[in-house]
Amino acid sequence: MIRLATSAFALSLLAGTAFAEPVAFDFDKSHSNLSFTYNHLGYSTTDGRFGDWDGTLKIDKETPANSSVEFTIQIGSLDTFWADRDIHLKSPDFFDAAKFPEATFKSTKVAQTGEKQLEVTGDLTLKGITKPVTLTVDVTAMGEHPMAKKEAVGFAVSTVIKRSDFGMDMFVPYVGDDVTITFHTETLTTTATN
Repeated sequence: MIRLATSAFALSLLAGTAFAEPVAFDFDKSHSNLSFTYNHLGYSTTDGRFGDWDGTLKIDKETPANSSVEFTIQIGSLDTFWADRDIHLKSPDFFDAAKFPEATFKSTKVAQTGEKQLEVTGDLTLKGITKPVTLTVDVTAMGEHPMAKKEAVGFAVSTVIKRSDFGMDMFVPYVGDDVTITFHTETLTTTATN
C-alpha cells in the first residue's frame, strides 16, 4: 500500500542506479499477511485475517509522487478462526459479503514521516462506502533479495478505521468500533535486476 521513500534514501540503496519511470513490484503472498484486530467487550482482542487479496504496486524511487498502489480484498476470505463468527461477520449485519464481495484501496498521496517511514493516504471502499484512510508504512528492508536475486522491498503497514464509518455499527460501543488493520509483506520487482 505504498508510494516510496525519499530520493536520498532510495538512491543510496540503488548504488547510483536511476529509474526513469515507476517500477512494478509483485507481492510475495507466501510472505505476506493481511490481518485485523478489535476489542471484545473490554475482555479480549479478537483477531482475523483475509486470505484472498491482490494488489498492483509501482515504485518510483526518484520521484515518490509517481508511485502508486491499488489493492483488492475478497471479503469472503475473512477468517477469525471461529466459523460461526465468520458467518455472522459476512452477513448483512456486518460486511454483507454477498452484496459487497470486494473491498478496495487506491493510494492518492504519500508523505515521509521518518527515515524509513511513510504516510500513504488513499480511498478505502468497504461495503459500498468510500472514505479516506491514512496508512503508516514502515520500510523494513530494501535491496537485492538474497535468494530471488531481484530487488526487494519489505513493508509493515498499519492503520485504524472505525467500522461504523462503513455501515457496520452493530454492538458499538460494547464491541469495539476501532479496528486495527496490519499488513506485513515482501515485494519483488516483476523482472530481475542485474
